[in-house]
Amino acid sequence: MDLRSDNAGILSISPEFQPKSRRKQVSFWGKLKKNKSLLLMCSPVILFFLIFSYLPMPGVYLAFIKYNYGQGIFGSPFVGLENFRFLIQSGQLFRITINTVLYNIAFILLGNCLQIFVAVLLNEIVSRKFRKVTQTIMFLPYFISAVIVGLLAYNILNYDYGFLNVILKAFGLEPVAAYSTPWAWPFIIILTNLWQGIGYGSIVYFASITGMDYEIVEAAAIDGVNAFQKIRYIILPWLKPTFVILMLFSLGGVLRGNFGLFYNLVGNNSTLFPTTDIIETFVFRSLMVNFNFSQGSAVSLYQSVFGCGIVLFSNWLVRRIEPDYALF
Repeated sequence: MDLRSDNAGILSISPEFQPKSRRKQVSFWGKLKKNKSLLLMCSPVILFFLIFSYLPMPGVYLAFIKYNYGQGIFGSPFVGLENFRFLIQSGQLFRITINTVLYNIAFILLGNCLQIFVAVLLNEIVSRKFRKVTQTIMFLPYFISAVIVGLLAYNILNYDYGFLNVILKAFGLEPVAAYSTPWAWPFIIILTNLWQGIGYGSIVYFASITGMDYEIVEAAAIDGVNAFQKIRYIILPWLKPTFVILMLFSLGGVLRGNFGLFYNLVGNNSTLFPTTDIIETFVFRSLMVNFNFSQGSAVSLYQSVFGCGIVLFSNWLVRRIEPDYALF
Protein backbone atom coordinates (compact mmCIF):
# COMPACT_ATOMS: atom_id res chain seq x y z
CA MET A 1 0.00 0.00 0.00
CA ASP A 2 1.25 3.45 -0.95
CA LEU A 3 1.29 5.83 2.05
CA ARG A 4 1.82 9.53 1.44
CA SER A 5 2.57 12.31 3.92
CA ASP A 6 1.21 15.86 3.60
CA ASN A 7 2.81 19.04 4.94
CA ALA A 8 1.39 18.46 8.42
CA GLY A 9 2.99 15.03 8.57
CA ILE A 10 -0.33 13.19 8.38
CA LEU A 11 -0.24 9.93 6.44
CA SER A 12 -2.85 9.43 3.70
CA ILE A 13 -3.67 6.62 1.28
CA SER A 14 -3.03 7.24 -2.42
CA PRO A 15 -6.22 7.48 -4.57
CA GLU A 16 -5.69 4.20 -6.46
CA PHE A 17 -5.78 2.26 -3.15
CA GLN A 18 -8.84 4.00 -1.76
CA PRO A 19 -12.16 2.10 -1.62
CA LYS A 20 -14.28 2.38 -4.73
CA SER A 21 -17.01 4.22 -2.87
CA ARG A 22 -14.59 7.09 -2.09
CA ARG A 23 -13.30 7.44 -5.64
CA LYS A 24 -14.75 10.04 -7.95
CA GLN A 25 -17.20 8.33 -10.31
CA VAL A 26 -16.76 9.26 -13.97
CA SER A 27 -20.05 9.92 -15.75
CA PHE A 28 -21.06 8.42 -19.09
CA TRP A 29 -20.49 11.71 -20.91
CA GLY A 30 -17.14 12.05 -19.16
CA LYS A 31 -16.06 8.67 -20.53
CA LEU A 32 -17.18 9.72 -24.01
CA LYS A 33 -15.18 12.93 -23.75
CA LYS A 34 -12.13 11.06 -22.47
CA ASN A 35 -12.23 8.51 -25.32
CA LYS A 36 -13.45 10.83 -28.07
CA SER A 37 -10.42 10.10 -30.27
CA LEU A 38 -11.06 6.34 -30.21
CA LEU A 39 -14.79 6.86 -30.81
CA LEU A 40 -14.04 9.12 -33.76
CA MET A 41 -11.84 6.41 -35.27
CA CYS A 42 -14.63 3.84 -34.80
CA SER A 43 -17.39 6.09 -36.17
CA PRO A 44 -17.16 4.86 -39.82
CA VAL A 45 -17.59 1.23 -38.67
CA ILE A 46 -20.46 2.18 -36.34
CA LEU A 47 -22.14 4.12 -39.16
CA PHE A 48 -21.68 1.19 -41.55
CA PHE A 49 -23.40 -1.24 -39.17
CA LEU A 50 -26.20 1.20 -38.40
CA ILE A 51 -27.00 1.70 -42.09
CA PHE A 52 -26.52 -1.82 -43.44
CA SER A 53 -27.27 -4.03 -40.41
CA TYR A 54 -29.73 -2.27 -38.12
CA LEU A 55 -31.81 -0.02 -40.38
CA PRO A 56 -32.94 -2.96 -42.58
CA MET A 57 -33.98 -5.02 -39.52
CA PRO A 58 -37.68 -3.96 -39.66
CA GLY A 59 -37.75 -5.93 -42.93
CA VAL A 60 -38.03 -9.15 -40.88
CA TYR A 61 -41.74 -8.33 -40.73
CA LEU A 62 -41.93 -9.75 -44.27
CA ALA A 63 -41.42 -13.22 -42.79
CA PHE A 64 -44.79 -13.01 -41.00
CA ILE A 65 -46.98 -11.72 -43.86
CA LYS A 66 -48.16 -12.97 -47.25
CA TYR A 67 -46.60 -10.20 -49.30
CA ASN A 68 -48.09 -8.94 -52.53
CA TYR A 69 -47.15 -5.93 -54.62
CA GLY A 70 -50.59 -4.35 -54.72
CA GLN A 71 -51.06 -4.00 -50.95
CA GLY A 72 -47.43 -3.35 -49.98
CA ILE A 73 -45.67 -4.47 -46.81
CA PHE A 74 -48.07 -3.09 -44.21
CA GLY A 75 -51.18 -3.75 -46.28
CA SER A 76 -50.44 -7.44 -46.90
CA PRO A 77 -52.27 -9.95 -44.67
CA PHE A 78 -50.51 -11.08 -41.50
CA VAL A 79 -50.09 -14.88 -41.48
CA GLY A 80 -47.91 -15.37 -38.40
CA LEU A 81 -45.74 -18.48 -38.66
CA GLU A 82 -47.44 -19.81 -41.78
CA ASN A 83 -44.37 -19.25 -43.97
CA PHE A 84 -42.21 -21.22 -41.56
CA ARG A 85 -44.80 -24.01 -41.33
CA PHE A 86 -44.94 -24.36 -45.11
CA LEU A 87 -41.14 -24.58 -45.35
CA ILE A 88 -40.97 -27.23 -42.62
CA GLN A 89 -43.80 -29.35 -43.99
CA SER A 90 -42.47 -29.23 -47.54
CA GLY A 91 -39.08 -30.48 -46.34
CA GLN A 92 -37.22 -27.66 -48.05
CA LEU A 93 -36.02 -26.02 -44.83
CA PHE A 94 -34.54 -29.27 -43.53
CA ARG A 95 -32.81 -30.02 -46.85
CA ILE A 96 -31.15 -26.62 -47.31
CA THR A 97 -30.17 -26.48 -43.61
CA ILE A 98 -28.48 -29.90 -43.74
CA ASN A 99 -26.69 -29.02 -46.99
CA THR A 100 -25.47 -25.67 -45.66
CA VAL A 101 -24.28 -27.07 -42.32
CA LEU A 102 -22.52 -30.11 -43.81
CA TYR A 103 -20.76 -28.06 -46.47
CA ASN A 104 -19.57 -25.51 -43.91
CA ILE A 105 -18.38 -28.19 -41.48
CA ALA A 106 -16.34 -29.72 -44.31
CA PHE A 107 -14.98 -26.29 -45.28
CA ILE A 108 -14.07 -25.44 -41.67
CA LEU A 109 -12.48 -28.74 -40.61
CA LEU A 110 -10.67 -29.62 -43.83
CA GLY A 111 -9.76 -25.99 -44.49
CA ASN A 112 -8.19 -25.36 -41.07
CA CYS A 113 -6.34 -28.69 -41.02
CA LEU A 114 -4.86 -28.12 -44.49
CA GLN A 115 -4.04 -24.50 -43.66
CA ILE A 116 -2.08 -25.61 -40.58
CA PHE A 117 -0.33 -28.26 -42.67
CA VAL A 118 0.67 -25.69 -45.33
CA ALA A 119 1.77 -23.15 -42.68
CA VAL A 120 4.03 -25.76 -41.03
CA LEU A 121 5.54 -26.66 -44.41
CA LEU A 122 6.17 -22.99 -45.19
CA ASN A 123 7.88 -22.60 -41.84
CA GLU A 124 10.21 -25.51 -42.64
CA ILE A 125 11.33 -24.00 -45.97
CA VAL A 126 14.83 -22.61 -45.50
CA SER A 127 15.06 -20.44 -48.63
CA ARG A 128 13.18 -17.16 -48.06
CA LYS A 129 12.96 -16.48 -51.79
CA PHE A 130 11.38 -19.88 -52.52
CA ARG A 131 9.02 -19.37 -49.57
CA LYS A 132 7.79 -16.02 -50.94
CA VAL A 133 7.26 -17.47 -54.42
CA THR A 134 5.31 -20.39 -52.94
CA GLN A 135 3.13 -18.08 -50.83
CA THR A 136 2.37 -15.90 -53.85
CA ILE A 137 1.34 -18.87 -56.02
CA MET A 138 -0.90 -20.27 -53.27
CA PHE A 139 -2.36 -16.83 -52.56
CA LEU A 140 -3.51 -16.14 -56.15
CA PRO A 141 -6.65 -18.41 -56.26
CA TYR A 142 -8.19 -16.42 -53.40
CA PHE A 143 -8.42 -13.34 -55.65
CA ILE A 144 -10.00 -15.15 -58.60
CA SER A 145 -13.64 -14.14 -59.05
CA ALA A 146 -16.32 -16.75 -58.45
CA VAL A 147 -17.60 -16.06 -61.97
CA ILE A 148 -14.20 -17.03 -63.41
CA VAL A 149 -14.16 -20.15 -61.22
CA GLY A 150 -17.58 -21.12 -62.59
CA LEU A 151 -16.37 -20.67 -66.17
CA LEU A 152 -13.26 -22.75 -65.47
CA ALA A 153 -15.37 -25.52 -63.97
CA TYR A 154 -17.74 -25.45 -66.95
CA ASN A 155 -14.89 -25.68 -69.45
CA ILE A 156 -13.42 -28.61 -67.54
CA LEU A 157 -16.64 -30.55 -66.86
CA ASN A 158 -18.73 -29.82 -69.96
CA TYR A 159 -20.00 -33.08 -71.51
CA ASP A 160 -19.37 -32.25 -75.18
CA TYR A 161 -16.08 -30.32 -75.22
CA GLY A 162 -14.89 -30.14 -71.60
CA PHE A 163 -11.22 -30.74 -70.88
CA LEU A 164 -11.95 -33.79 -68.69
CA ASN A 165 -14.05 -35.56 -71.31
CA VAL A 166 -11.60 -34.72 -74.09
CA ILE A 167 -8.87 -36.50 -72.11
CA LEU A 168 -11.16 -39.47 -71.35
CA LYS A 169 -12.13 -39.83 -75.01
CA ALA A 170 -8.47 -39.67 -76.05
CA PHE A 171 -7.82 -42.75 -73.90
CA GLY A 172 -10.91 -44.53 -75.24
CA LEU A 173 -12.96 -44.09 -72.04
CA GLU A 174 -16.60 -43.05 -71.68
CA PRO A 175 -17.24 -39.32 -71.08
CA VAL A 176 -18.62 -38.22 -67.71
CA ALA A 177 -21.92 -36.31 -67.49
CA ALA A 178 -20.87 -34.23 -64.47
CA TYR A 179 -23.82 -31.82 -64.65
CA SER A 180 -26.22 -34.78 -64.42
CA THR A 181 -24.44 -36.48 -61.50
CA PRO A 182 -25.61 -34.91 -58.20
CA TRP A 183 -23.52 -37.16 -55.91
CA ALA A 184 -20.22 -35.90 -57.41
CA TRP A 185 -20.84 -32.21 -56.74
CA PRO A 186 -20.17 -32.13 -52.98
CA PHE A 187 -16.62 -33.29 -53.76
CA ILE A 188 -16.25 -30.76 -56.60
CA ILE A 189 -17.50 -27.85 -54.47
CA ILE A 190 -15.38 -28.79 -51.44
CA LEU A 191 -12.22 -29.16 -53.54
CA THR A 192 -12.88 -25.82 -55.25
CA ASN A 193 -13.39 -24.07 -51.92
CA LEU A 194 -10.19 -25.58 -50.48
CA TRP A 195 -8.24 -24.61 -53.61
CA GLN A 196 -9.37 -21.00 -53.22
CA GLY A 197 -9.02 -20.64 -49.46
CA ILE A 198 -5.98 -22.63 -48.31
CA GLY A 199 -3.39 -20.08 -49.41
CA TYR A 200 -5.12 -17.18 -47.67
CA GLY A 201 -5.93 -19.07 -44.47
CA SER A 202 -2.43 -20.51 -44.11
CA ILE A 203 -1.02 -16.97 -43.81
CA VAL A 204 -2.80 -16.53 -40.46
CA TYR A 205 -1.27 -19.70 -39.03
CA PHE A 206 2.13 -18.93 -40.55
CA ALA A 207 2.07 -15.47 -38.90
CA SER A 208 1.29 -17.15 -35.58
CA ILE A 209 4.26 -19.50 -36.01
CA THR A 210 6.63 -16.62 -36.80
CA GLY A 211 5.54 -14.96 -33.54
CA MET A 212 6.71 -17.95 -31.54
CA ASP A 213 9.66 -17.71 -29.15
CA TYR A 214 12.39 -19.49 -31.10
CA GLU A 215 14.57 -19.91 -28.02
CA ILE A 216 12.30 -22.86 -27.18
CA VAL A 217 12.92 -24.36 -30.63
CA GLU A 218 16.67 -23.82 -30.33
CA ALA A 219 16.71 -25.42 -26.87
CA ALA A 220 14.77 -28.40 -28.21
CA ALA A 221 17.22 -28.75 -31.12
CA ILE A 222 20.13 -28.85 -28.65
CA ASP A 223 18.33 -31.65 -26.79
CA GLY A 224 18.17 -33.65 -30.02
CA VAL A 225 14.51 -33.12 -30.97
CA ASN A 226 13.86 -33.97 -34.64
CA ALA A 227 11.56 -32.06 -37.04
CA PHE A 228 8.49 -34.20 -36.43
CA GLN A 229 8.82 -33.95 -32.65
CA LYS A 230 9.27 -30.17 -32.94
CA ILE A 231 6.06 -29.89 -34.95
CA ARG A 232 4.08 -32.19 -32.65
CA TYR A 233 5.21 -30.93 -29.24
CA ILE A 234 6.06 -27.26 -29.92
CA ILE A 235 4.45 -25.82 -33.05
CA LEU A 236 1.02 -27.50 -32.92
CA PRO A 237 0.40 -26.65 -29.22
CA TRP A 238 1.47 -23.07 -30.03
CA LEU A 239 -1.19 -22.92 -32.79
CA LYS A 240 -3.98 -24.24 -30.55
CA PRO A 241 -5.31 -20.81 -29.37
CA THR A 242 -5.32 -19.49 -32.96
CA PHE A 243 -7.12 -22.62 -34.14
CA VAL A 244 -9.81 -22.37 -31.44
CA ILE A 245 -10.46 -18.66 -32.07
CA LEU A 246 -10.70 -19.16 -35.85
CA MET A 247 -13.03 -22.11 -35.31
CA LEU A 248 -15.32 -19.99 -33.14
CA PHE A 249 -15.42 -17.25 -35.77
CA SER A 250 -16.11 -19.84 -38.46
CA LEU A 251 -18.93 -21.46 -36.49
CA GLY A 252 -20.71 -18.10 -36.53
CA GLY A 253 -21.14 -18.57 -40.28
CA VAL A 254 -21.99 -22.28 -40.26
CA LEU A 255 -25.42 -21.40 -41.66
CA ARG A 256 -24.06 -18.84 -44.11
CA GLY A 257 -23.00 -20.35 -47.41
CA ASN A 258 -20.73 -19.03 -50.13
CA PHE A 259 -23.39 -17.88 -52.61
CA GLY A 260 -20.91 -16.82 -55.29
CA LEU A 261 -19.19 -20.20 -55.31
CA PHE A 262 -22.36 -22.32 -55.34
CA TYR A 263 -24.36 -20.23 -57.79
CA ASN A 264 -21.57 -19.83 -60.32
CA LEU A 265 -20.70 -23.53 -60.21
CA VAL A 266 -24.23 -24.93 -60.25
CA GLY A 267 -26.45 -22.11 -61.58
CA ASN A 268 -30.12 -23.03 -61.96
CA ASN A 269 -29.49 -26.70 -62.73
CA SER A 270 -32.39 -28.27 -60.80
CA THR A 271 -30.90 -31.76 -61.23
CA LEU A 272 -28.14 -30.83 -58.77
CA PHE A 273 -30.34 -29.08 -56.18
CA PRO A 274 -30.72 -32.11 -53.85
CA THR A 275 -26.97 -32.06 -53.06
CA THR A 276 -25.97 -28.46 -53.79
CA ASP A 277 -28.89 -26.24 -52.73
CA ILE A 278 -28.00 -24.10 -49.69
CA ILE A 279 -29.86 -21.35 -47.83
CA GLU A 280 -28.42 -18.51 -49.93
CA THR A 281 -29.28 -20.06 -53.31
CA PHE A 282 -32.78 -20.96 -52.06
CA VAL A 283 -33.41 -17.38 -50.90
CA PHE A 284 -32.06 -16.05 -54.21
CA ARG A 285 -34.48 -18.21 -56.21
CA SER A 286 -37.36 -17.28 -53.91
CA LEU A 287 -36.74 -13.59 -54.52
CA MET A 288 -35.50 -13.41 -58.11
CA VAL A 289 -37.20 -16.41 -59.77
CA ASN A 290 -40.38 -17.10 -57.78
CA PHE A 291 -40.78 -13.53 -56.41
CA ASN A 292 -41.77 -14.99 -53.03
CA PHE A 293 -40.40 -12.34 -50.68
CA SER A 294 -42.13 -13.77 -47.61
CA GLN A 295 -40.53 -17.21 -47.82
CA GLY A 296 -37.13 -15.68 -48.57
CA SER A 297 -37.41 -13.43 -45.51
CA ALA A 298 -38.56 -16.34 -43.33
CA VAL A 299 -35.53 -18.43 -44.29
CA SER A 300 -33.18 -15.46 -43.75
CA LEU A 301 -34.62 -14.80 -40.27
CA TYR A 302 -34.31 -18.49 -39.39
CA GLN A 303 -30.70 -18.43 -40.61
CA SER A 304 -29.80 -15.39 -38.47
CA VAL A 305 -31.43 -16.64 -35.25
CA PHE A 306 -30.04 -20.17 -35.59
CA GLY A 307 -26.55 -18.86 -36.43
CA CYS A 308 -26.54 -16.53 -33.41
CA GLY A 309 -27.58 -19.43 -31.17
CA ILE A 310 -24.72 -21.59 -32.48
CA VAL A 311 -22.18 -18.84 -31.73
CA LEU A 312 -23.49 -18.34 -28.17
CA PHE A 313 -23.55 -22.08 -27.46
CA SER A 314 -20.06 -22.65 -28.90
CA ASN A 315 -18.61 -19.76 -26.90
CA TRP A 316 -20.30 -21.04 -23.71
CA LEU A 317 -18.88 -24.51 -24.33
CA VAL A 318 -15.36 -23.17 -24.90
CA ARG A 319 -15.61 -20.97 -21.81
CA ARG A 320 -16.53 -24.01 -19.72
CA ILE A 321 -13.58 -26.04 -21.05
CA GLU A 322 -10.89 -23.34 -21.53
CA PRO A 323 -11.99 -19.83 -20.43
CA ASP A 324 -8.90 -18.14 -21.93
CA TYR A 325 -9.96 -19.13 -25.45
CA ALA A 326 -13.53 -17.77 -25.25
CA LEU A 327 -14.54 -14.75 -27.33
CA PHE A 328 -16.57 -13.12 -24.53
